[in-house]
Amino acid sequence: MFSGAFLFWFLNGYFEEPLYFKIFLSLLLTGMILIVYAILTQRIAKKIIKDRKTQFTFNKGILVISAVIFLFFIIQIWVENTESLVISYGIIAAGVAISLQDLFRNFVGGIIIALTSVYKIGDRVEVDGSFGDIMDVGIMNTTMMEIKGWVDAEQPTGRIIIMPNSIVISGRIYNYTKDHNFIWDEIKVPLSYESDWKLAINNFMDIVKTETGEMTIQAEKEVDRLGEKYYLPKKVTEPAVYVKLTDNWVELGIRYVSDSKSRRILSDILNRKILDDIAASDKYNIASENMEILGKHKIEIIRS
Repeated sequence: MFSGAFLFWFLNGYFEEPLYFKIFLSLLLTGMILIVYAILTQRIAKKIIKDRKTQFTFNKGILVISAVIFLFFIIQIWVENTESLVISYGIIAAGVAISLQDLFRNFVGGIIIALTSVYKIGDRVEVDGSFGDIMDVGIMNTTMMEIKGWVDAEQPTGRIIIMPNSIVISGRIYNYTKDHNFIWDEIKVPLSYESDWKLAINNFMDIVKTETGEMTIQAEKEVDRLGEKYYLPKKVTEPAVYVKLTDNWVELGIRYVSDSKSRRILSDILNRKILDDIAASDKYNIASENMEILGKHKIEIIRS
């Protein structure tokens, strides 16, 4: 490339032909841009950027910018008409806007995340149907550890999700831990109509209050802080039991607050203790709907 440029420089000096000089400048420009592109993508990017997807995005951006710079100067070398230059620059600008729209949206999304704290490292979020814990927020992408997926409740699957930052511009973000660290959870317990459901409510409430006492106090403080920042009517954080009548049983809905990241653990503890309490009591029992097949043709539904 540079040897060709030198050749046309020599020819221009000997013949004083403007065409040779333009070819010389074009070859020199091409060589310089290729060298700068190689340095940025092969040396600097590989050392600084470890994530391969981010590397690819960065290299794509550098390629487009290099092409824009090349076109800008090559037009000035070959086009002498000012009006033609204006038209050419307009076409280039339109092409750049189309080529860089994804890159630009991701970059703007990164700025929005940094300025508004839509989410930050350590937050648990749901974004575009994916659940996870934020591990890194980069210039172009956000990395999070996936939860849920094929795993029951909110525990990690082991997969890493890398999503473009542009999702915050047009997508919907659910943040479990922005401004507070609790969520409300419920356990539904079906009791037979013969059960002493009032006694069951008292016993279950004792269990839930014992296990969630500290979290309830913390949630009360966080709700007060939320009320100072947003318009938020007073929310009850104390455990409660709601009664619902169904065709088959009395359903008790036990509502309580839990830490956002340990909901399954607390739910497991409460379920075990409630089951132990039911097993130890002769005043109430779990109701269920059973199907029993008698003979070859008769089917009887037995509800207990």
